[in-house]
Amino acid sequence: MDLPPEFLTLYSRLDRQGPGLPEDVTWALGRLGLTGALRVCDAGCGTGADTVTLAEALPEAQVEGIDAVAAFIEAGQARVAGLPNAALRVGDMGALEGPYDLIWSAGAIYFLGVTEGLRAWRAALAPGGVVAFSQGVFLGGDEPQAVRDFWAPEPGLTDREGLRAQVAEAGYEILDTRLLVGAPWAAYYGSVAREIAALREGASPAMTAVLDNSAREVELWQEAPERIAYELVLARPD
Repeated sequence: MDLPPEFLTLYSRLDRQGPGLPEDVTWALGRLGLTGALRVCDAGCGTGADTVTLAEALPEAQVEGIDAVAAFIEAGQARVAGLPNAALRVGDMGALEGPYDLIWSAGAIYFLGVTEGLRAWRAALAPGGVVAFSQGVFLGGDEPQAVRDFWAPEPGLTDREGLRAQVAEAGYEILDTRLLVGAPWAAYYGSVAREIAALREGASPAMTAVLDNSAREVELWQEAPERIAYELVLARPD
């Protein structure tokens, strides 16, 4: 993936590259009843925050984090070094091989499209395998302009019912959902703001542009934090 080096400098410093908390992972595993010697993929793993949580929560499983951004994988290697059941590698999350009992993807399926991603992952699932993914959604009603501005880079975003339709179109049934609002976003944007501040002094014009753009994203979230959401979806092929 061809990203500006300044962007990679900022986002490789983060523990995670999008909103989410370890509790989201453990909630999903509990709702799915997953234990034992499973094979798990963290698709679009970034620097591996959820890969670590999955590996620690499933000590008998083999957990593989895959991301197209080599800088993220390199930055995450140290955090999985002490986990014998976890590994990170550069790869295409749209071409997973499996078979996996669980494909986890936090905030990354939009790179493929929800329906397209789920269809691509079907062949990588073991019999009875499941997908857990989070995706941005409009909460419905009269969305504030700040919310529409926030999601402007993702013009195909839909509401919760539209997301369910995308899952159904891919030939999956939804087992459960969890709305991610507030705390997961605050934790993420808090870390983004800290790294922006740390990189400001002596920043080049190119780095300053990246920092300003990310700071604007944080500001947009702060304008409507209760209206900006991910939905975490647990789904299985029909």
